Amino acid sequence: MKELMFDQKIDVEKILEDLENYTPRRKGWTWRNHEPNLKMGPFTYKDASTPLKNGVPLPPAKYFDNIDPQPKETITTEIASGRFEDDIRRMRMGAWHGSDHLMVIRTAGQSHMDGLIEGTPQGIGGVPITRKQVRAQRKAIDLIEDEVGRPINYHSYVSGVAGPDVAVMFAEEGINGAHQDPQYNVLYRNINCVRSFVDACESKKVLAWADIAQIDGAHNANATAREAWNVMPELIVQHAINSRFSERVGIKPENICLSTVPPTATPAPCVYMDLPYAVALREICDRYKMRAQQNTKYIDSSAREATVTHVLNMMISKLTRADIQSTITPDEGRNVPWHIYNMEACDTAKQTLIGLDGLMEMVELKKDGPLRENARRIKEKACLFMEEILEVGGYFHAVEEGFFVDSAEYPERNGDGIARKIEGGIGYGFIYERDEDYMAPVTAHYGNNNVEQYGGDPENPSALIGGCTFEDRNKIVFIDELDEHDNVNTRMAETEKYRNTDYTMPEMEWLADGIVMITMMIPANKRISEVVAIEIGKGLGLIDPEVINREVMQEAEGTRIEMKGKIDFDIDVSKLEIPPEPEYLSDDEIRQDVSDYPLKVVCGTVGEDEHSVGLREIIDIKHGGIERFGIEVEYLGTSVPVEKLVNAAIELKAEAILASTIISHDNIHYKNMKRIHEFCVEKGIRDKVIIAAGGTQVIPEEGVKTGIDAAFGRNSHGIDVASFLIEERQRRRGERE
Repeated sequence: MKELMFDQKIDVEKILEDLENYTPRRKGWTWRNHEPNLKMGPFTYKDASTPLKNGVPLPPAKYFDNIDPQPKETITTEIASGRFEDDIRRMRMGAWHGSDHLMVIRTAGQSHMDGLIEGTPQGIGGVPITRKQVRAQRKAIDLIEDEVGRPINYHSYVSGVAGPDVAVMFAEEGINGAHQDPQYNVLYRNINCVRSFVDACESKKVLAWADIAQIDGAHNANATAREAWNVMPELIVQHAINSRFSERVGIKPENICLSTVPPTATPAPCVYMDLPYAVALREICDRYKMRAQQNTKYIDSSAREATVTHVLNMMISKLTRADIQSTITPDEGRNVPWHIYNMEACDTAKQTLIGLDGLMEMVELKKDGPLRENARRIKEKACLFMEEILEVGGYFHAVEEGFFVDSAEYPERNGDGIARKIEGGIGYGFIYERDEDYMAPVTAHYGNNNVEQYGGDPENPSALIGGCTFEDRNKIVFIDELDEHDNVNTRMAETEKYRNTDYTMPEMEWLADGIVMITMMIPANKRISEVVAIEIGKGLGLIDPEVINREVMQEAEGTRIEMKGKIDFDIDVSKLEIPPEPEYLSDDEIRQDVSDYPLKVVCGTVGEDEHSVGLREIIDIKHGGIERFGIEVEYLGTSVPVEKLVNAAIELKAEAILASTIISHDNIHYKNMKRIHEFCVEKGIRDKVIIAAGGTQVIPEEGVKTGIDAAFGRNSHGIDVASFLIEERQRRRGERE
């Protein structure tokens, strides 16, 4: 597989071929190319980056020549389907929607493993901690990079007692970014303090060698604390500890990224509370990059609410120079993220950041007042917090005394912090002093490799063995599959029918999972509506219908319900009649023709039909109708006799007649079309006038049988009619076949 074709599915089977011989094309993190004053379409962007070669523009882009400007901030999409073969497809979709940081998150499983996992058991969570998963996905990303025309950063986690093992594998396999934070291991996985920091030394040394960007995990404190807004001073302390520790081990400051999350969400006055914290953090930690994550603590099951929260989060990102904008899927509060919401999150980030382009040229953060006062207060508390850590004997003792993730704002304490014993936790008792003859003939090892005793060069210790796996990939042992039942080959065999065939099913998480979502309004209270919705789902034939969101419109009047379920049938696309995609003239082409050859039309709803809305949408400039192209419209109203419509065309010297006809009993809509044609013949103008008609009940093919030139059915718009009129005029002028 040398390249991807935009209209063809990525062939995962080809990706999996010859993995044992795959070599990653590059290592290290790549930032976007900032292009100030970038011109795209009619606009100039201040904070944009190099555009994509291929991508999916935002929906409103159709009004702006389909431009797809990319913000300068790296955009993350977090992928967690549980099946890495489907994650590959989601990665491709994410890249097309503007993501260049593909972060495959993991379950708690990795944190509790004491060695590198091999094989691909789904039961571990489908997490890319196995070499096969990482290699397959990195290989796929190589192709996706070429397709979209931008380097893409691949990311996962270096955590748990297997952290050093995973770090080495990441360096070998071309991983570009990784979470690594020993405090995360201590506080949230109860890994022994000493063991966690010793492991971190080795892990960070490897990350530094591979030029991998490191993201910390301090944001978990405000995701865990009972009152997240009170842990702001602690968050700064956690960031500072891990950042300085990482730098001392050898990671470049520009590769150290602080994972910062606005602690609050509406209905709290979140920007007023969160902006001072963001300012304080950036002033103290100005040497490092900022990875702005979005709030997860207060996400409910409403995708709309989550999206609004995340837009407010990104306002803070823009005001405080975030380098990476991480996205959280708005459905995180109700299920394992679905494909569509990964893309929705990317689009929300792109739309918001591009919408705020140039903001800092027009506004500035006030130098006095509550913003600076609150920022200073947070910084002071952070400094005092750090001083107290030193007073009690250092970080380990502070953890033992429950300093961290306490829900009271420092120096207050609620006594609900996370406490871990120095002499306890996972991995306690497994730290050993090095023997005198200890030797480590490998690259990127933390500490003294001690190879001199065997004649080795301390500046190049791996030369003693002819290079380690970092220099000689032939020394890497690639293990394919261990479980004969739970592996990628088995899973793909189960879905073979739906790969590269004409058979298809809807999906949300995995290929052909058959999941669909239905939105409805039930005129009852929340509890009744939920039960009613389930019964509706059963009546529709859904398997295992489940309500995933409920929002009260008013307790007595109704509830909005979102429900998911499964179908157990598929569709053979080869047996369907797929109409061709309509082709339109561009707006500029239409306007130019109308400018060169002014066009006048008469229109009305014919017969005894009082419907007007549809026709008004076709003609009115407000609705994107034909008036916006400069076409002169004479609207005669509703219940217009056929004779009046034709006579008006003669009197006004109109080139076209547009008739709307909604009522269809006794085929009166087609009879009126035929009468228009016949009356034009009778009046001797048929070859001088274009006749078009439309309505919700009109079948275009049946309409033209009446003698008119074109008919338009349901979902027709002004562009359909305008494009037809201009093309028909061009044909009559001999300019088009």
